[in-house]
Amino acid sequence: MVAVPVASLLPADSPRLAGVDPEHVDLLAALSGLPPVLVHRGTLRVVDGMHRVHAARLRGETSVAATYFDGDEKEAFLRAVERNLTGGGLPLSLHDREAAAVRILATYRQWSDRAVATAAGLSPTTVGAIRRRFFVPGGGGDAGGRVGRDGRIRPLDAAAGRLRASRWIARHPDASLRAIARAAGISVGTAHDVRARLRTGRDPVPPRPAAPGAPRPTAPAPPRPRTAAGKPPAGWPAVRDGLARDPSVRYTAAGRAFLAWADAHVLAPNDLVRLDGLVGAVPPHWRAAVAEAARSCAAAWLEFARELERRARAESGSPD
Repeated sequence: MVAVPVASLLPADSPRLAGVDPEHVDLLAALSGLPPVLVHRGTLRVVDGMHRVHAARLRGETSVAATYFDGDEKEAFLRAVERNLTGGGLPLSLHDREAAAVRILATYRQWSDRAVATAAGLSPTTVGAIRRRFFVPGGGGDAGGRVGRDGRIRPLDAAAGRLRASRWIARHPDASLRAIARAAGISVGTAHDVRARLRTGRDPVPPRPAAPGAPRPTAPAPPRPRTAAGKPPAGWPAVRDGLARDPSVRYTAAGRAFLAWADAHVLAPNDLVRLDGLVGAVPPHWRAAVAEAARSCAAAWLEFARELERRARAESGSPD
């Protein structure tokens, strides 16, 4: 154990998406005999103990007791997660552990779900779901992305990173840009662009620019969905009525559960007359947050629609 100047320490590559908790810092500042922080010897970056470092600064101390870690930066992140899971301090949230699992999977694709689950404090089932959601099966060791020397995940396919971010935003609408970027393995700037695009109803992946000198095609109007008869589809009430009469829906637990879920989540055209009253029920200081949550719900519905269409094309044998 050595005394290390506080001013020489670099911020941790922490698994905590929200960063340092000021209330926990105040609590630690009132205590004595805190354990030493863990510092990466090669970079002087804190591996574990940022709250203790901030507590020392709050007390006016110029140095802090520390021990050194000599592994590489990928191993340092694993150690940081381990310490935060078993060290008895402020626990990691579920969002923290899920984001850590994404990073671990991107770095150690050969690890089993059980091994990643042990490292991230999750169940193997949850890790398996994360692997299927964020990584291409059989894509090889770097299919999800490559981890640079700074520990950040840089996806080989920018579109894949944007889609991961859109899914993360749909599941965690209140997440910060830094949390979205870390979870999806993209830059904060890209996370900002993805969220801005979702807020305005656009695709999270921008269209590819045309090659230099190539004629710019006129963008066709978005096609309206059509039924087999070539007519625009009916609204949700008619679709629901048809679903409710379908034996594969009516007489299965999954079908009945879907109808009950959809009834609670679908906004039919007839509901538009109630929107003014619904908007008025939201307090002014909550309107921006509720609007963002509504856009996140819309993004989740868009992803749901795309998956339905993809499966319909696959079953009909039509090309994507």
